[in-house]
Amino acid sequence: MASNTQSSFEDFLPIMAHKLGGDALIGELCNGFRLLMDGDKGVITFDNLKKNAAVLGLQELTDGDLRSMLREGNFDGDGALNQMEFCVLMFRLSPELMEQSQFLLEEALHQELKESNWF
Repeated sequence: MASNTQSSFEDFLPIMAHKLGGDALIGELCNGFRLLMDGDKGVITFDNLKKNAAVLGLQELTDGDLRSMLREGNFDGDGALNQMEFCVLMFRLSPELMEQSQFLLEEALHQELKESNWF
């Protein structure tokens, strides 16, 4: 993505996660997906992303940057983002939230192993 926009990027996802909790955060991500998606196709296409770039604060990104975002999140290879791909991409683009998620996962696994007498 464009380096001039990365330096000004502020990651609000961890703040939202802290204030809303997990279930409400997923609900908000789903709402965001519905706002961006193509109503006929049920996915986020390049055209939807480009049309809504200014609303998302991404107006400085080039078409190439937007296409890169789609490629990065598109796991099934259809060239668009479905709801699950969108949510996963939002988490992947949030380094702080990924670190918190990894810590919580490790903590939960440790607790599970402890309760099952593996330690």
